Amino acid sequence: MMSKTLPTDKAAGAFLKLTRDGRILFLSRFLRLFGYGFLSVILVLYLAELGFDGGQFGLILTLTLIGDTLISLWLTTRADRAGRKRMLMAGAALMFFAGVLFASTKSFWILTVAAILGVISPSGKEVGPFLPIEQAALSQTMGDRNRTRIFAWYNLVGSLASAFGALAGGFISQLLYEAGLTLLASYRILVIVYGAAGLALAWCFSCLSGAIEVTATAKTPGARPPARIRLGLHRSSGIVWRLAGLFSVDALAGVLSCRAWWPIGFMCVLV
Repeated sequence: MMSKTLPTDKAAGAFLKLTRDGRILFLSRFLRLFGYGFLSVILVLYLAELGFDGGQFGLILTLTLIGDTLISLWLTTRADRAGRKRMLMAGAALMFFAGVLFASTKSFWILTVAAILGVISPSGKEVGPFLPIEQAALSQTMGDRNRTRIFAWYNLVGSLASAFGALAGGFISQLLYEAGLTLLASYRILVIVYGAAGLALAWCFSCLSGAIEVTATAKTPGARPPARIRLGLHRSSGIVWRLAGLFSVDALAGVLSCRAWWPIGFMCVLV
């Protein structure tokens, strides 16, 4: 009798066939989403303990999303030319930068600058330049046949990491408070850990090989760039804008379901 291969076996097989670069990208995805979830459960509480009122930390969180959007757009549209590995490490440095400033100052204006220029996730979801660059790099490390399965694993790893990070953040902050630390001190430790996650990401990205970069064959020697390029897009612009519209509608639904946080939710549409 011929044995049947179950879909789960195929998915597991595709995961096990990941290259070294693929495994590093999965690890970076887990570390990053764990850090986002870790910080998201205490970020507003931390700002409140610093003495800010609702309007102030609402402004900081809104500017965080604006800054993430603009910096992500700038980095990702240049990644193929300047180097994907280099842009990923720049994003990790911005994550570390945000963690350090948030942990070391009580100044509203310095925190505002850190929110705009750094990489902070108020919601625990993916922000920053990492996702599009990682997805482009990951798709280059595998064959077309396994791509959908690998991205299914990639999304699952991210969702689980964010959930575990949120659980760990709440649990650890409670343990620190019960051990005698003030709420502010316990929250600050978590912010420091978030900054350290940025360093861990930078180390992961430094281990990537040149195989994730745009290949020499993809850059036709002597060829001129397309005549019309907007925001780094040319032939794929139609598909990208339609997908962006779809994701915006999805984000808008989140805005309408959480009216109390509508300024932050509105920025999610832009993200």
